[in-house]
Amino acid sequence: MDIGVLLPTGTAQWAKDDDPRDLIALARTAEHLGFTSLFVNDSLITPRIEALTMLAALAATTETATLGTGALLPFLRRPVQAAQSLASIDLLSGGRLMLAVGAGYPGRFGRPLYDLSEVPWPRRFARLDETVELWRALWQGADSFHGEFHHFPDLPPSLRPYRPAGPPIWLGGATPTARTRTGRLYDGWLPYPPDPADYATGLHDIHEAAAAAGRTPEAITPALFVTVRIDGADEDTAHRATDDYARAAYGMPLPELKKIQAVVTGTAEQVTDRLNRYVTAGARHLVIRPAALDLPAQREQMERTAALIPDLHA
Repeated sequence: MDIGVLLPTGTAQWAKDDDPRDLIALARTAEHLGFTSLFVNDSLITPRIEALTMLAALAATTETATLGTGALLPFLRRPVQAAQSLASIDLLSGGRLMLAVGAGYPGRFGRPLYDLSEVPWPRRFARLDETVELWRALWQGADSFHGEFHHFPDLPPSLRPYRPAGPPIWLGGATPTARTRTGRLYDGWLPYPPDPADYATGLHDIHEAAAAAGRTPEAITPALFVTVRIDGADEDTAHRATDDYARAAYGMPLPELKKIQAVVTGTAEQVTDRLNRYVTAGARHLVIRPAALDLPAQREQMERTAALIPDLHA
């Protein structure tokens, strides 16, 4: 089991007087508390510290934790330049980079970002897969690339990452086609299904797709992205705090957010039980997003979650 934490890089998770430079200290605290990975989000929907900039800072200031994205949106960047940035972070971190990638979502959480990036919305999933293929080719020394979306007959020498094959790349997404693509092409899976039973079904489909592609289930890390709020008083208090978070971060009440994302709230015992349902369903790398709206509260939630790590490992 790996237990990671999503750092609050978006301004919606900061109080008025919070200093964004304290994110570095928060990351180091998480590492010392026992979290084995530190994740950052990638979006233009709300103001936030840019994902690769944050990871570059963490590469120099943390020591052991895996540095991940949850999820990186490759269409926001030129692909060849992005490959160089990612290889740079992997080198500077000593091979600790891990990428979860996605293609965005319909509605305000995805389509407007394509317009801002001047990238076509149709065939976005095929474009994502090809971009990952291009990155891997560059990292292994390719001098040309010919695909449906990217055509480079003469590529210059590319910076090689720390590991010969490059950092592991996971797919964020839980649709039937996303599960099939995960099994065929990716090193891990980072969904956020509200129901653990759906996680188990999805992981089964991924293993079937992997077998059909000549891959083993062990080649794919089963991860989970989950919002967590722990309150020592009672479940209602945790629920109200998470509702405040959902409205600030997503502009929707908690009941609506829980329809589309994994959200676990309650006392420490309740949260442990509910997270372990996903572990029973097959999840082996939990990426915890603390539901808190300022940096001190984020730290408090990290400390409460870290106390659960032994029980989750068990």
